[in-house]
Amino acid sequence: MRVAIFGTGYVGLVTGACLAEVGHQVVCVDIDQAKLDALNRGLIPIYEPGLEPMVKANHAAGRLRFTSDAAAAIAHGEITFIAVGTPADQDGSADLQYVLAVARTVGRHIDGPAIVVNKSTVPVGTADRVRAAIQEELAARGVAHDFDVVSNPEFLKEGDAVADCMRPDRIVIGAKKPAAIARMRRLYAPFNRNRDRIVEMDVRSAELTKYAANAMLATKISFMNEIANIAERVGADVEHVRNGIGSDPRIGWHFIYPGAGYGGSCFPKDVQALAKTAEQYGMQPTLLNAVESVNNAQKGHLFELVQRHYGTEGAGIVAGKTFAVWGLAFKPNTDDMRAASSRRLMEQLWEAGATVRVYDPEATREARRIFGERDDLTFCDNAFSALEDADALVVVTEWKQFRSPDFGKIKQALKDDVVFDGRNLYDPQEIEAAGLAYYAIGRGRSLYA
Repeated sequence: MRVAIFGTGYVGLVTGACLAEVGHQVVCVDIDQAKLDALNRGLIPIYEPGLEPMVKANHAAGRLRFTSDAAAAIAHGEITFIAVGTPADQDGSADLQYVLAVARTVGRHIDGPAIVVNKSTVPVGTADRVRAAIQEELAARGVAHDFDVVSNPEFLKEGDAVADCMRPDRIVIGAKKPAAIARMRRLYAPFNRNRDRIVEMDVRSAELTKYAANAMLATKISFMNEIANIAERVGADVEHVRNGIGSDPRIGWHFIYPGAGYGGSCFPKDVQALAKTAEQYGMQPTLLNAVESVNNAQKGHLFELVQRHYGTEGAGIVAGKTFAVWGLAFKPNTDDMRAASSRRLMEQLWEAGATVRVYDPEATREARRIFGERDDLTFCDNAFSALEDADALVVVTEWKQFRSPDFGKIKQALKDDVVFDGRNLYDPQEIEAAGLAYYAIGRGRSLYA
């Protein structure tokens, strides 16, 4: 099938590459000519395992093209996807200006029956606004074309997006007309061979499903972080608690890992946007607000551990100290630092007068873009070079290469012999046997005894 996709960001690029991979003819549209030039040279603007070779191969094969010509792309597409950003507005609601701009563009250029698919994460009722925007442009042209607006939310995990797209656990399709659902089934047939992964529903339910999924996952994270904080106060080990509750099949093992808080482009803004939707309909989103509040507090917890160590154990003060930070991205296998816990930690360390030496396998370029060059920040080429001249180590992102380091080398390098583990990667007994003080999330030493 012929597909047009507006947006070459995370969702649009992954979706376009995967659709092209199974044989569809895909044209991706963007207004950023520099990005388009890079994509046409095979250079992608994000780090996502497996994406770059897929983009290069399908571009070379002619199945994946990039353009700024919206009219030509719309003329090409049997199905047109909207996959542009929906950043949080000042009040926490989703900013739909880019979605509606694409809708108006579609209305200005469609020349026959059309299916417009909203892939962006949007509040309930957005399909109605997209439909109205298209209809308004058609009316201004004095033409009437039959079109349908479909909700087809993405469920891609950064770091596993290509695998998620090629082997989806579900494909949610919200539409009014059976003909539109049939076309979407044909589009996704290559991804739907082993079993029927397609879940059909009305448009508003599809829009809410995306927000509900992310809010549920964020809730599990905040719940476990709350339990971890209780564990610290009572002297329990949250990892033992996690094993105890995860064994219950009603709870399971997914998303019950305590840590330094969630980040990224989805969970923070989607929880806020869903809460805002509830408020707009006269509800008080008590649980959603609590999820966000717990997460915001958790992002400062690593610095609280730093303060407790240096404030209560006579090892000096934070000002003038140098901290090695392992991990900048909000999660492994991505370079995305949006709402990353590392950002809060570094800002708190700098405010306290400390210096930071950082290493991340993929996010260094993004960190340079965010922070620029400054005297209290050094970017390092590997994990152990970050330890040079450092007083303490803080682990923020659970990259695989950080999971089993040489604790003897860490002790030799650090001046203050202390590790702060924001992802509970290490065995407290093993690391303390190496002569290192160890602080983690909800385990090990009791901070409040």
